[in-house]
Amino acid sequence: MEILAKTLQDLEFPTVLQQLASRCNTELGKEAVLVLAPLPDRESIQTALGRTAEYLSSLISENRIPNHGFDTIDQELQLLRIENTTLEIPGFKRIAGLCITVGDHKKFFKKFKEYYPLLYFASEAVADNISIPGQIDGVIDRFGEVRDKASDELFRIRRQMNHVRGKIGQSFAAALNLYHGSDYLDEIRESVVDNKRVLAVKAMYRKKVKGTVMGASKTGSIVYVEPEATLKYSRELNNLEYDEQEEIQRILNVLTNLIRPHATLLSDYQKFLTLMDVTAAKAKYAHEMNAIMPEINAAHRLFLRDAFHPLLFLGNRLRNENTYPQTIELHPENRIIVISGPNAGGKSITLKTIGLLQLMLQSGMLIPVHERSSVCLFDQILTDIGDNQSIENHLSTYSYRLKNMNHFLKKCDNNTLFLIDEFGTGSDPELGGALAEAFLEVFYDRGAYGVITTHYANLKALADELPHATNANMLFDGKSLEPTFQLVLGEAGSSFTFEVAQKNGIPYNLINKAKKKIARGKVRFDATIAKLQKERSKMAKTGSRLHEEELKAREEAARLEKLNAKIKTKLENYQELYDHDQRMIQLGNKVNTVADKYFRDKKKRILVSELLRIVETENSKRKKKTAQEYKIENVKKAQVTQEVQQEVNVIRQKKKIASKKEEAKVKNKPRPIFKPGDRVRLFDGKAVGSIDKLEKNKAVVNYGIFTTNVSVDQLELVEAKK
Repeated sequence: MEILAKTLQDLEFPTVLQQLASRCNTELGKEAVLVLAPLPDRESIQTALGRTAEYLSSLISENRIPNHGFDTIDQELQLLRIENTTLEIPGFKRIAGLCITVGDHKKFFKKFKEYYPLLYFASEAVADNISIPGQIDGVIDRFGEVRDKASDELFRIRRQMNHVRGKIGQSFAAALNLYHGSDYLDEIRESVVDNKRVLAVKAMYRKKVKGTVMGASKTGSIVYVEPEATLKYSRELNNLEYDEQEEIQRILNVLTNLIRPHATLLSDYQKFLTLMDVTAAKAKYAHEMNAIMPEINAAHRLFLRDAFHPLLFLGNRLRNENTYPQTIELHPENRIIVISGPNAGGKSITLKTIGLLQLMLQSGMLIPVHERSSVCLFDQILTDIGDNQSIENHLSTYSYRLKNMNHFLKKCDNNTLFLIDEFGTGSDPELGGALAEAFLEVFYDRGAYGVITTHYANLKALADELPHATNANMLFDGKSLEPTFQLVLGEAGSSFTFEVAQKNGIPYNLINKAKKKIARGKVRFDATIAKLQKERSKMAKTGSRLHEEELKAREEAARLEKLNAKIKTKLENYQELYDHDQRMIQLGNKVNTVADKYFRDKKKRILVSELLRIVETENSKRKKKTAQEYKIENVKKAQVTQEVQQEVNVIRQKKKIASKKEEAKVKNKPRPIFKPGDRVRLFDGKAVGSIDKLEKNKAVVNYGIFTTNVSVDQLELVEAKK
């Protein structure tokens, strides 16, 4: 089936998809919904509609389908396709959750396959696998931690860690009692620094307590010391923790290799749950607007009874307003309907309702119509609706519509549904009407189905003459001149031009004058021709001037294009430099971490292995290059660095000048006379404190948590004491 993007836009199909996406539970479901399009064949359409209808029935029954929510595992699937990679614990949890959810659906649909046959077949298309959740659960608990019994070695390490922690606790308690009895400790007695218990020693006694100083309080009155007795055990615990991490990594690597062969199955699981999410969203959408699955016939009969425009129906329901349904029928004996009548009577909405419902149906969505409705399927849907002026291509409304009609002529056949709003408008009424009549005869001869709206009398007459076409009109109350939004087949409608004008306050004598002008119009034709010849000479002059301006505009566009290319190249170079610097920072952080670890445990073997691993990891990312390529890259990097440095120097210079101006302003500003109680802050600071006392040119500023002595020259007044 071929559907143009313009047709989808004309019929507001993307808006329907956005509303549908908002009813999805998963990100993959939303992505799948936003690219929904009419399905290619009858079988896939009926399958999609059947699944949606089955899911809809579950919403109003006791047999509710299980929740299909899941977390995307795209990253995990990518890693599983790469050898020697290891998944992280959250990834295993997502995979286990996905498998369990699919398993629940398969059990449910197997139990109720008589109620949901199509959904059951979809679930049976993916294979069972109960081993994956069991394997993951045997290693990772529900809190996301690796279980003690994931391996014998891990169990031994953790048991030994608990033993060492007990020793640390005992030795720390002994030291705590000893020094507390000597009155060396502060009232709080102990604290925690870097996840280690430390003694809170009074600063004056810090040399009396044996151990390692781990820090001090903000005021400096307390020094935090790790007792010497616990140091030996702390080092042993650090080594055990390192062994624990290595064993956990090995266990996760083994688990990853167990799951790796099932990557394709996991991908199928994710696709199945995405399908369930899309189907559930369609069912929820259908439930909100009372949509159903109508009969699909092979007799080329389109009968929409009490059909609602979905967007209009949902919007009006939010505003507590009525929506008027439409009933329309197309069949081999009545293939084309010409709708006429006044503007604002509902012609365009009727047209859009037919087209949008057909698009939704052929995309596997249920539609809001009466249960007695019957529909057929079309290979093509062609539309010409709305304001078709093409600003991009500098085409007028009529030129654009003619291009569209040319496309219709190429594509139109007996499996086509065409929908045209205000057919033939945009040109001279007589000439445009004649051309529109010729187009309509071609569409009719090719056996196409269609609905058009028009004000042209000749098209209304043609619909009366053709045996398989008919007129229709939107009912309009001739007395109140209010639309009734009801479509009536069999007769053309009046545009009520003069009546509507009279209702809107146009003077009666002016309306009579307009009626008389209808007959006099032909007499004035020759005078109009003469006037147009004068206008042509003016247009020729204007055309030459516009040609000159066009040449200038092209030159300017070429200049801007070159400038844009230069800027783009510069931005790419800056981005490369930034990425390189960020990589160097990350590499420096890794080396710093290894150095810090070596500083603490003094293990050269671990240091060398860590550094070697970092170097090998970095080298695996590098591409092999020739000496010439390295030289070119270094020259380019040096140029970009120099250019950036120049830009930075300019910015710094500007900041320096601005800073000097600010300092000059501050110096010239009269200094306030401070007094105790004033609220002040430092010139280069944000914290606000109050002055406790003043001594000579110094002030004691109280910030609540601490106090500090500063020169009054560095302070600015925030609020004087009242």
